[in-house]
Amino acid sequence: MTTLSKGANIPITVPAVRAVLSWSAGPGVPDVDASALLLTSTGQVRSDGDFVFYNQPRHASDAVRHLGKGPGADSVEVDLAALEPGVERVALCASADGGTFGQVPGLRLVLLDVASGGEVARFDMAAGTETAFVSGELYRRAGGWKFRAVGQGYATGLAGLATDFGITVDAEPPPVAPRGAAPVAPVSVPSPPVVPPSRGASPGPRLTKGEERLPVDMRKRLSLRKEQVAVSLDKHGVTGVVARVILVLDASGSMTALYSRGVVKNVAERMAAVAAQLDDDGEMQAWTFATNPARLPDLTIGELPEWLRLHVRVGQMSLFGRRKPPKGQVPGQVDMRAVGFQNEEQKVIAEVRAYVRENPVPAPTLVLFFSDGGVYRDREIERELRAAVEEPVFWQFVGLGRANYGVLQRFDTMAGRRVDNVGFFAVDDIETVSDPELYDRLLSEFPSWLRDARQAGILR
Repeated sequence: MTTLSKGANIPITVPAVRAVLSWSAGPGVPDVDASALLLTSTGQVRSDGDFVFYNQPRHASDAVRHLGKGPGADSVEVDLAALEPGVERVALCASADGGTFGQVPGLRLVLLDVASGGEVARFDMAAGTETAFVSGELYRRAGGWKFRAVGQGYATGLAGLATDFGITVDAEPPPVAPRGAAPVAPVSVPSPPVVPPSRGASPGPRLTKGEERLPVDMRKRLSLRKEQVAVSLDKHGVTGVVARVILVLDASGSMTALYSRGVVKNVAERMAAVAAQLDDDGEMQAWTFATNPARLPDLTIGELPEWLRLHVRVGQMSLFGRRKPPKGQVPGQVDMRAVGFQNEEQKVIAEVRAYVRENPVPAPTLVLFFSDGGVYRDREIERELRAAVEEPVFWQFVGLGRANYGVLQRFDTMAGRRVDNVGFFAVDDIETVSDPELYDRLLSEFPSWLRDARQAGILR
């Protein structure tokens, strides 16, 4: 065991270490949380996903994990052998909630060998007015790894520390506009072209309850889009089909730009037309997900503008826990800090499956699932979707321009299933895809699944 002073360093000869931050807990002592930042040679993170802490406890590579805390201790585990080549340093950090580190007695960082549990090094720290701390760092040197005792504090708290390393810290959310007011940055959506159906072939768009309450421009767009959905179904020989429609929206951190530009809101409006045409009650169930899934209030066509304004929101990486609702949150909205920031598709797939089982309907279910990629839970996702083969659900995944869709794009060629219950396609920029093309692609595999599922006895 080696006791280090501030600035000292030692070589690390074990493949994985556990950094245990400990202190003397007691009345009036602030709560302390450990965290880690994966840094490149520039000293910056590659993305917000490189911040591992209590609301994002696992790095996508699985090389760094926040293990959770006990009384007077919190820990982070780092598999040095599994760190990606672009990661040059891992900063071991801490934050004090409800006070400063000067009020935290007995602050210490102990480095343990994960395999043996033996102590590799310890570093006793002293602090003053700081509310965030870099206690130490693991760094590459000459083909190996070393540990340095840092002991640098930040009076600006965890937000200041994270910002210094390139983390995007969410500002206070903009105030929610009053009911009926125009959104702050409306997205102008041109009316889609109409492709007329074959004479006498399609029954045309269904009249949806509440449609008459929509603003004129939105009502026109909805009517034209329902027409196009009907045309697309007619092309594939399933005119007049009825189905329950469920919308799933990726809210992970990499989607932030798509939310801020209004792209996701426009996608949700376009999908509302699918539900309005396919679902006999014109309602659509919806989920959002990142680290965790959350069910959104059902979308009813008459409340479409308000629903889009309140519920199409990106996840948040909460630095300070979820003790109070965020400012500006209104009743009925999901606290997006609980949704988190990283991709865990298998969780929302399992939750939607459970909802379908617990709420059976005579019609089949079509799940419209939008994500920008970053899929890494391949085994778990495949397990869920293979188990869902015998359920009356077709899963249509749409990629929104990024890479790494993992198992989702391989399902079409995956053997061992009675029916193909998964469709996938990706688009570089969904805003440039016309409604006729989008609905044709969205609904191209659903009809063949309907036929196969009926022949297999999955559907009546």
